[in-house]
Amino acid sequence: MEVVDVNAHLHTPYSFSAFSGVVDALDRASAEGVKVVGINDFYSMDGYAEWVSEARNRKLYPLLGIEFISLNSEDQAAGLRVNDPGNPGRTYLSGKGMAYPVKLSGEPARQLEEVRGEANRQVAQMCGKVCGLFKSLGYDVDFDFEKIKATLTKGSVRERHLAKAIRLAVADLFSSESDQIAFYEKLFGGKALKSDIKDDAKVENEIRGNLLKASGAAFVPEDPKAFLPMATVRNIILAAGGIPTYPFLADDAKGGFTDFEGDLQKAASTLKERGFHSVEFITTRNSVEVLEQYSNYLWDNGFVVTFGSEHNTPAMEPIKLAARGGVDLTPRLKELNYYGACIVAAHQYLVAEGKQGWLDADGTPDLSRRDEFIALGDKLIKEQI
Repeated sequence: MEVVDVNAHLHTPYSFSAFSGVVDALDRASAEGVKVVGINDFYSMDGYAEWVSEARNRKLYPLLGIEFISLNSEDQAAGLRVNDPGNPGRTYLSGKGMAYPVKLSGEPARQLEEVRGEANRQVAQMCGKVCGLFKSLGYDVDFDFEKIKATLTKGSVRERHLAKAIRLAVADLFSSESDQIAFYEKLFGGKALKSDIKDDAKVENEIRGNLLKASGAAFVPEDPKAFLPMATVRNIILAAGGIPTYPFLADDAKGGFTDFEGDLQKAASTLKERGFHSVEFITTRNSVEVLEQYSNYLWDNGFVVTFGSEHNTPAMEPIKLAARGGVDLTPRLKELNYYGACIVAAHQYLVAEGKQGWLDADGTPDLSRRDEFIALGDKLIKEQI
């Protein structure tokens, strides 16, 4: 079986992205020889139609995903860091192989819309605080939430959109770079800008860190309603035809792990108990050795394994995947990523046909059919690319 390059986790402007749009993302994927591409926006399936159409136009195979931030109250009470190293209990989750056309109605659809609305409300409150901050410095700039939503987003507003709006406003106010740098120091309460003023991505990250995060002048605490319970998120993903997926943070640059992920065997067992049989890694975070260790163990224990890059910050990185430091993925890692993508593609296809996919009604896979799903996914992918 010929293995092709896969990136199964890419954000677009339907949430927040380094890309200017879906076309930009897919043109870059095509230019880099990545043949299987997965959209994976926060709280949004709005980009699926464009993603599918534009991927087909480029002979790429589209995978359809979604991402949530959930909360496990048991882990929170225990002070257990899961895959958010700064917030015990807070847990990022993805859905893979979601049904298309989108099928989500009733209570799951209401829950998704409510949590998306809650996230937007938090940013809307931040906009008001930013307006007040600029006014206190003598500049009457209107950071209108609806305007930001209409001009910088596809509907889901993140704090990164507000950081970009602030950077653009400062550039409009001051034509010289030295004046911009001086204003940022005032805006940051006397803290000098560390980044090159020409590096938009780094400037936006500093704006976000200094103003919009905890202790920042425009910070607004997230309402607990912004985080659905892990089990609720899993149910929404299943209701939408997808495969509930746990994104591993794995090792950081210092070789450290979160409390939950440090014991791989225990983490795998707990994930199965919670109804998760699929995992993913954002490969640039991890050493190639840890990727090999974790991916092989999880695959051998029945998990679907896929890799991605996110691209959910302003920084533009390659779409073709590599481990931390730009280290090439090994042939085995590429193989596992492709096998995982094949299973997701087969599941996505079968669910769209009204048939049972990789999971049964309770969200449990039939591992005896794994080779069958890999073969079907491989056939579907190869027919399109």
